[in-house]
Amino acid sequence: ANPATTFPNAAAPATPTFPFAHAYTPIYTACPGAEPTTAGTNPAYSPLHRIPDAPPPACRRVFNVSSGCSAALVTMVATAAEAKASADEAGGDARVRVRPEAVEDAEEGRRVRLRVRYAAMYAAAQRGVLEGEGGRVDKEVPAEEPVAVQPEKKEEEAGALVVRREGATAVAIGRAVGLARDRPAWHAPWRNFRVVSGHVGWVRSVAVDPSNVWFATGSADKTIKIWDLAAGTLKLTLTGHIGAVRGLAISERHPYMFSVGDDKTVKCWDLETNKVVRHYHGHLSGVYSVAIHPALEFIATGGRDSTVRVWDMRSRQQVFALSGHRDAVNSLAMQDVDPQVISGAADSTVRLWDLAAGKTLSTLTNHKKGVRSVALHPREFTFASASSDNIKNWQLPNGDFLRNFSGQNTIVNTLAINEDGVMASGGDDGTLAFWDYKSAHKFQQTRTVVQPGSLDSEAGIFASAFDKSGSRLITCETDKTIKMWKEDDNATPETHPVNWVPDLTPRRY
Repeated sequence: ANPATTFPNAAAPATPTFPFAHAYTPIYTACPGAEPTTAGTNPAYSPLHRIPDAPPPACRRVFNVSSGCSAALVTMVATAAEAKASADEAGGDARVRVRPEAVEDAEEGRRVRLRVRYAAMYAAAQRGVLEGEGGRVDKEVPAEEPVAVQPEKKEEEAGALVVRREGATAVAIGRAVGLARDRPAWHAPWRNFRVVSGHVGWVRSVAVDPSNVWFATGSADKTIKIWDLAAGTLKLTLTGHIGAVRGLAISERHPYMFSVGDDKTVKCWDLETNKVVRHYHGHLSGVYSVAIHPALEFIATGGRDSTVRVWDMRSRQQVFALSGHRDAVNSLAMQDVDPQVISGAADSTVRLWDLAAGKTLSTLTNHKKGVRSVALHPREFTFASASSDNIKNWQLPNGDFLRNFSGQNTIVNTLAINEDGVMASGGDDGTLAFWDYKSAHKFQQTRTVVQPGSLDSEAGIFASAFDKSGSRLITCETDKTIKMWKEDDNATPETHPVNWVPDLTPRRY
């Protein structure tokens, strides 16, 4: 029977908009004290269906929910509220009756509703509603607890998510630590403004002069070329290696440049005479990286023989042979405080070395793939390491893990960090990503364009370095070119807004 025929004044129910059709039995009472009339079971009458806006006067409307509606209670509360409001307007009353056999399904529906509310809580956090110190949810609130999210003034100022329990006045607070800290700073997008050609092989290494006037690049064509930083013109070509030049380092305290290569040699160049003045012999295979100690007369080299060797640059004597890696040492960094040597190797580990004792301080094993680059922050006591799985950020001196830089999804060959908090990462597929170092937010990703005549596969980026001002980035690529990048002068926060949505998903690293 159609309720509209039982009560001519009642509006016929519309088709339910929610894609569930749960059987239930609507019972109508014409007036208080009258016998109930069963209208029959009709799938159109769903707890998810909105109650007609014009109920008959002085009528009592009862909903008997049968079993089989797992998500019935998701909106039952709202439905009951509408029923009560409609009945109040008509001068009657409304109530909801649940059959005993539907209790289990009702509990499931309640859990569904709580999960929906919990998702709403995360959505509120992602919209950046909550300010305060911190920015990740460091404590998971069980899905059964939260019912409604009502940020109050005090808790909102403290940076908390306020979760009210149903039928209770107590407020459960799930701390959102670090939202303000993790909010990224605005950075202008970077663009390529110069392409420098001259090498006839892959460009494998780069180093910028401390005076910020010139820079040097090493290539698989066995040469080192000196370029004018402002004009991008070739100033000098140095020959002497008989293998690819894999690493370069320029001293800030001496007129020396150090180069290493696949020919197992470590060379010291006098920049006043442009000649090799020292050789350092000891590596058993190709040498991939070199770093200069900022305060002592030491250099460190690492290569395919899985050993980090520390040399006295004046006497050419080997001070330490730091062993521990099980595969090639791809990248090195040195600083004047412990740990004074940081090495990343193809055995998926990063090692922090005690230079005084000549042994490992700690071994960082978070990476799943070989580490190809490590880079120190110029101001903070932190560093980053790059691999094909992720870029990871570490706190010194103990190597405490801070966060992941996720999203480039390629083998990352090189990292460079400037003082403005911008980190550039170059990938093996030619992608160049720019990150806000403080928040690990990737604000730009571009793909390098190979020079005419090169294959698309020759788009990898092998090395990169910021100049001393941090305003220009130099990348060395497999298409035999050197590309220079700078910030877009016309960009503003209005034309290029920060597109940031915090990832609050609990994550295991």
